[in-house]
Amino acid sequence: MPYERRYNLLNSKFKELFIPTLLAAIAGNFAILADAFIISALLGPMNLSVIQCMEPLVQFINMIYWLIGFGGTILATSEKANFNDETANHIFTISLISIIIISVLIMLIGLLFPDSLLQILCNSCQLRPLVFEYFKYYLLAIPFICFFIVLAYFAKIDDFVQLQFRAFLMANVLNVVFDVFLIHYFNMGIGGAALGMVLGYLIATVYLCTYFFNSKRTFKLIKIEFGKFWKYMVKICKTGFSSSSIALYQSIKLVIINFIILGVMANVGLVAFNMCCNTALVVSIFIFGTSQSLLPIVTVYFQEKDYNGVEYVARRSLKITIAFGVFFTALFTLFPQTILAMFSLSDSSQVPVVMNAVRIFSLSLLAYSINFLYIFYVQSIQNMKLANILTLLNGLIFPVAFVFIFSVIWKEEGIWFAFAASEVATLVIIYLYSVYLNKKTNGEYTGFFLKKHHDKNEKMLEYTIHADKNDAIYLSRQVQEFLPDEKVSGLVSLAIEDILIYILDINDELDWIDVIVRDSEDSTIISIKNSGMGYNPNADTSIDPDIINMLVNISDNIDYSQILGLNNTIITIKKS
Repeated sequence: MPYERRYNLLNSKFKELFIPTLLAAIAGNFAILADAFIISALLGPMNLSVIQCMEPLVQFINMIYWLIGFGGTILATSEKANFNDETANHIFTISLISIIIISVLIMLIGLLFPDSLLQILCNSCQLRPLVFEYFKYYLLAIPFICFFIVLAYFAKIDDFVQLQFRAFLMANVLNVVFDVFLIHYFNMGIGGAALGMVLGYLIATVYLCTYFFNSKRTFKLIKIEFGKFWKYMVKICKTGFSSSSIALYQSIKLVIINFIILGVMANVGLVAFNMCCNTALVVSIFIFGTSQSLLPIVTVYFQEKDYNGVEYVARRSLKITIAFGVFFTALFTLFPQTILAMFSLSDSSQVPVVMNAVRIFSLSLLAYSINFLYIFYVQSIQNMKLANILTLLNGLIFPVAFVFIFSVIWKEEGIWFAFAASEVATLVIIYLYSVYLNKKTNGEYTGFFLKKHHDKNEKMLEYTIHADKNDAIYLSRQVQEFLPDEKVSGLVSLAIEDILIYILDINDELDWIDVIVRDSEDSTIISIKNSGMGYNPNADTSIDPDIINMLVNISDNIDYSQILGLNNTIITIKKS
């Protein structure tokens, strides 16, 4: 049988991450939707304008924990892929310390200067007292939300996906329960919804902190020197900025567009825009879950220069994203009343306006889904310049510019068509850039996902074997035929066979093992990846010492890492 890579291991890991991550994304965003559901049902849909006024602050808080959470986890994952566990622990510790400091400072500023912030959030004297009721309790939730989410991101990439999901679920179930009790039984009004969020995240944060007492965790809290704190803090912020800026631009965008809509359509326009934002939020939950499954896998495989693996995960994610985009576009375009029913909007004077807004706005959802995924993808391959440009265009410049221009030309309907125009314009920019980069690099980068191709002088063997000794023996023979140097090929072949058989012997349940061999003029690199237990040369003492001695003799370096529940052993053999 010819050797080939079937991506079974990669597909299995993607599936393992996708469902819990999707459910965590649903649970993680459910607090905002739950507040909107309950506020609409118990206090009337007009109170949704309060939530819309709070959105800029909510998006700003999203920016803070995305900045630290995404930046920290991407850097830590990259360091683990490069076998720098101590540096990864520095990043983990600094991320948690910094998010606590920043979130507490934001809370204190809000408590000390509430009037200044409220003037920015709400320019309606009628709505401002209600916004304040929600605002004063939401401030108390900020430290818990920020710490909880950053720790949850690290727990996920440390293969504690189920803990992350259960913690998100707990936070939001408790939020709903407290919302109902505080609003309905304690008559706290809209402030009860925010206080329910505080209590829900407080309890869930305590539960998530059980991560620190689990012996299987690989991230450790360590002592940090002051100089290293700022050094890594800058790196974390630079890495996380492209994703977090989505929320930053969203915050600025909402302030500007809210102002434009109030000028064109008055308060009913804010209700309609709130429904459009809720429509986008429903879709973004699913796209965010897909993106969060893609991001850590692509980060690891890109660092390991496994560009075929990167493209496989990216294409699989794109198919899922397009499916979600098509489904929700069709649903809300054909049946806009669905979102109205979800938020109990039945005012006969508002329904026609809101239905029309949702129907037109939904035309943007497919392109929105693809753009959202793509921005997270280019960040995971550390193309920060492109990620920053796309987030600025898509998150702020295009929507604000199109809304302003279209509202002047076509008034009310122009506002909603502007969002579709903004998303299509971003897709056009992505396409034009991919064509430009392909020509500029003479084919080094190709395709929508800017796939990087390996050096033409480097030979590669990619193989996926069953957890079977016969497959291991067959692969070792294939490797021997693959390598041109007879002396090196014989030793490498024997080493791979013995390590694979050892891995099979110590694992009762194992499905697939990936083996990649790269042969260049300077060196031969062998990568062996599997779930379960792997070969760690620094810890395994049960393996035959003759095999260890042989590996030491023929190898210039042997590295081992465990990321996302996958074991990776890298053997480097230099030819000079």
